[in-house]
Amino acid sequence: MFWKGSLPKIHGETPVAASRYFALYLAQIGWLALGAYLFTHATWPSTCEPSHLLDVYRCSGRLGEQRGWIESALMTWLWSTPLLLALELLRRFSKPAYRPVGGRS
Repeated sequence: MFWKGSLPKIHGETPVAASRYFALYLAQIGWLALGAYLFTHATWPSTCEPSHLLDVYRCSGRLGEQRGWIESALMTWLWSTPLLLALELLRRFSKPAYRPVGGRS
């Protein structure tokens, strides 16, 4: 308990509590549900109706033409999701360099 002055000494990686996994997966499910909601309620411009995933990203630049909040939010969601996935994959697969605890070598 940190309020009683007994901070744990952390060496290396500490185990993650189950509540953090629950919060992480709940946030991911919420993010995907938000995307599904925005995708089903957005009005695509008549000049570009997407039929597959590549068309969705090609047409997403025109979502701002209608000036609706759902379309703007969908465009933001579409372009931020691949970046968030790339960051998560980089974090998961790139191992940090070894740094000794306390500055000793």
